[in-house]
This record gives sequence, structure tokens and C-alpha cells, in this order.
Amino acid sequence: MSRQPAWLDDAIFYEIYPQSFMDSNGDGIGDFQGIISKLDYIKDLGCTAIWMNPCFESPFGDAGYDISDFYKAAPRYGTNEDLKLLFSEVHKRGMHILLDLVPCHTSTEHKWFKESMKPEQNQYTHRYIWTDSIWTAPQNYGTIRGISDRNGSCVVSFFSCQPAINYGFYKPTESWQQGIDDEGPKASLEELKNIMRFWLGLGCDGFRVDMAGSLVKDDEDGKGTIILWNRIREMLDKEYPEAAMVSEWGEPDKSLQGGFHMDFLLHFGPSHYNDLFRCEEPYFSSRGKGTIKEFVENYLKSYKLSEKKGLICIPSGNHDMDRLARALHGDELKLAFAFLLSMPGAPFIYAGDEIGMNYVEGLHSKEGGYNRTGSRTPIQWDNSPNCGFSTASPDKLYLPQDPSKDRPTVKDQLENKDSLLNEIKKLIDVRKANKALQSCAEIQFVSTDYPLVFKRSCAEQAVTVFINPSNKPCEVSAEEGKVIYSFGTFSHSGSKLKLGGQTAVFVAY
Repeated sequence: MSRQPAWLDDAIFYEIYPQSFMDSNGDGIGDFQGIISKLDYIKDLGCTAIWMNPCFESPFGDAGYDISDFYKAAPRYGTNEDLKLLFSEVHKRGMHILLDLVPCHTSTEHKWFKESMKPEQNQYTHRYIWTDSIWTAPQNYGTIRGISDRNGSCVVSFFSCQPAINYGFYKPTESWQQGIDDEGPKASLEELKNIMRFWLGLGCDGFRVDMAGSLVKDDEDGKGTIILWNRIREMLDKEYPEAAMVSEWGEPDKSLQGGFHMDFLLHFGPSHYNDLFRCEEPYFSSRGKGTIKEFVENYLKSYKLSEKKGLICIPSGNHDMDRLARALHGDELKLAFAFLLSMPGAPFIYAGDEIGMNYVEGLHSKEGGYNRTGSRTPIQWDNSPNCGFSTASPDKLYLPQDPSKDRPTVKDQLENKDSLLNEIKKLIDVRKANKALQSCAEIQFVSTDYPLVFKRSCAEQAVTVFINPSNKPCEVSAEEGKVIYSFGTFSHSGSKLKLGGQTAVFVAY
């Protein structure tokens, strides 16, 4: 197991979707200088680190996850020098920044892919996964074919514009499949190392890795992919030991073996994460008809397998999910953040969730967004034109903004002491001030009904978290201690704690 950078122990991340964050030059699209102009806001919120979505040159068929040059910033955001300045300005404020690393595929516009399409052998012939005949397509993978004179079909990661980089098959069974130690996969891995070296050398603090568990194909229990990430870990430990690595894998036992420091809890698969915030009856709805039991059951399985506490990160959302405020409203959002900011692992706040930005309904897909587009609209900073996001005419904005008359803005919420934004700032302050609420402290669930009760503990302290999202009062057994945070109404008498509807109480011992 690699040593975790110390700053991750109490890290609170802020996810920036750069297209929609802040436009500094009036073209309607967010950019690096715009991000720099809002760093003081992020710091004041209490966040200590940033995860920025892909910012490299791309035709933007999938919002920048289809990269055409890993070594060049997308001109829409600025230059490499602007990005280097962003790193510097983040560090001046005592914060850290992770870039979004996309190791699994490129754009079809990448020079590597264009070279790989040629029928003549060259250094990129095996950079991607091609079958040996145009009539052959693997059953388990999507492909693109008939696009060049090369005789074969090319495996894609998801969209047709995303040809999969070749890291090999765990156990090759076809003539066109290579093993992880064959020439093509080895060259791909070395290039990935070089990309990481380049950006770490310019000053970024590490990477959030997209689809981290999907490098090796037909991979038995992730064994091949774990081997490859361990080879990267060897390089990082030697050359960049302070680089933080956070995986989008969803299987902490595997990501830990691969040398990652933290793993995202995914919103798809068996996690039941969406039972909490994004379903017909979310657990954090005041109706009190949801359930958190399956979530806890699956969370504890991952938690016990991870061997290292604090590995699992639970985001408020991200650019791929519905906004929290699509299903939760008002105080429901505050109770959801009381949970998110008291759980193990580094919290990730998706920009705009801290003010309860709405999911904007009815938008046409933009840059591969499809149903995700409504969660990617520009941040609402104030009540000036375009909500302070850009000086461009409204029709030039990256996406239309929320048309609601009561749409939340950062300015309004900063000025309202009872706002969601100010409640989140309180919760972050409480988390920072209490070791038992930070990333690596232990967790033990006591009740998984209404209310939710769990204990966080470390060598210095123990804290019990009581959260009643329902609008119905309830009563639980609880030792008296020091109340370090409360929202809503409660009373403590002897061994009984009475919680009003929509109430959260943190008690330290």
C-alpha cells in the first residue's frame, strides 16, 4: 500500500465543470482565468481541493472526455501557461488540484488514432484494439469499422468517437488480442506515464482517473488492470510521491490494490447510492418513505474490503448525474449535506450543488450530454445579466441558464444566513474541527431506518451523528455529550434524544 499524501486526510473537494463555471473573456464558455477569479470563493466555502473535469484539446464530442492531445490545454479554456498559472494560484491559497485523467480512450481526432488507421505498420498500429478483419467484431464490445483502409474493426469505450487504447487482454484468446506485456500495451502504458509526468511537472497535485478499472480487457477480477496501476504506482512513488490518485472504479478493494488512495462511490451498479438522493422516494425526502438499508449494506461490504478506512468518497453529484435539487428541496438538501459531510472519505461537492442549483429540464443535448445536459448549465453567481457567468449575449452561452424566477445565486445565498450555502459552510467547519468526522476515522452504523444513526471514531474522539430526514419526529437512545452541530429541533433527556422532523444532531464524546 502506498503512503497517502497527508493533505488527503481532511480534504474536501470541489468539482469544476470548466465549460460552465466562469467565463472571463466573454465568449460564453468558462475558462481557466474564470476559475482563477473564483478561487477565493472556493476557499471561503471551506473546500481544500479541486477536481477539474477534462481540460485538454478535444473536439468535444463527449464534453472533453474525447481527447485529441493529452499534452495541450483546450484553447477554449486557455493555454498551458494559463493552466500552470491556475495550479500556482490554487497553491497560493493552500489548496490542491486534481486533473481528470482519461487513460482508456482518445478521440478519433487524435493523431495516434489517425496513424493507427493506416494499413501500413507504424508505431501506433497497436495503440488501439483492432481486430484482424473488418468482418470481425468482438461480442462484448462496441466497435467502429469501415472508416479507413485498415482491415479491421476498432473497439470503442462508449461513444463511437472514443476508440479504446490498447492495454492488452488479461488472457488473449484471439489472434488480434495482445497480452499486457506485448509491445502495443507496453507502449500505451509508458505513454500514460509520460502524460502524468508532464502535468505533475507543471504543478498539478495528482489525478482523478476516469474509468480506472477498465484498462485491461476481459480482465479476471481486475487482476491485469491492478498490475498496470501498480506499475504506475512504482513510477509515482519514485518520482512524484506526493501525487494523489483518486479512482473512478467503484470497487475499493481493487483500486487499493492498484495503488490508489481513494475510490469514488459510483452512481450506477450495485451501490444503491441513488436510493438516497435520486429515485422516486429518496431516503432524504421529508416524506420519509425511502430506505437507506441497501446502501449501507453495500457500503459496508466495500468498506470492509478496502482494508484502509476513508477510501470511499461519496460525491454530492457530478456532471453525469441529476442535480440533487431535482428530487430534494429546501431543508431536504441541508440534511443530505449533513450526511455527505460527516461520512468517511473525502467529500466531493459538484459546483452549484452548494446553492441547490436546479436540473434544467428540456434542454437539447450538448457535447454528448443527453439526459445529463440539465446538470451542466452555467453557475448562477448573482442577479446581473447571465447570472454573472459571462458578458456574452445569452444565445452565445455554453448552455441556457435556469429560467426559473426563484433560481438560486451565490450572492443571494451568501447574504442569507439560513441558506443552503451557509449551512454547508457550517458543516465543513465542524468537519474540519473534529478529527472523528474526517476521512480516515472509523464508522459504525447504529440505525438504518428513520433516524439514521452512525458513530465516527478515531484515537482522539468519537462523534455520533443523528439525522432524521423525515418530517415526522422520532426518539432514539443516546448518551449525553457535547453537541457540536445541530439543525432543526431536538431535546436530550437522560438516555433519550428526541429529534424533530428534518433534524440533524452531531454529539461528541
